[in-house]
Amino acid sequence: MLFGKKERRITRILVVEDEPLVAFDTEHFLGSEGFEIVGTFDTVADARAMIESGEDIHLVLVDVNLSDGSGVSVAQAAADRDIRVVFVTGNCPGEARALAVGCLAKPYAQRDLLSAIHALETVMDGKTPKRLPSSFSLFATVA
Repeated sequence: MLFGKKERRITRILVVEDEPLVAFDTEHFLGSEGFEIVGTFDTVADARAMIESGEDIHLVLVDVNLSDGSGVSVAQAAADRDIRVVFVTGNCPGEARALAVGCLAKPYAQRDLLSAIHALETVMDGKTPKRLPSSFSLFATVA
């Protein structure tokens, strides 16, 4: 199909964010774009429990500063299960390159979040993204 939609490689997303409005907006926006939100959590403990449950998760969007600890712990649990992680934060942690495929700086436009996911899918296809949102640092080059 010449002009058909490309099949998505990332469809199931876990959102880990303790700012209720940001979490709601992210969940609503991604859902309206056809992604399945497998869960939205505001604590390290709940997010880790979801990851460790074995649920099929393609991507974790995680803030660094959560009410009960650091999102780095969530990223480590995801990385241990070969689940891709994008930090969504105002201050990308030093461990980010070892644990995540990228970092999206807050505040960001919703189109930047979508572009970041598309860039990641491009890398998963073995290609180089043509353009990245200015708020997104992509660490992965080949998946």
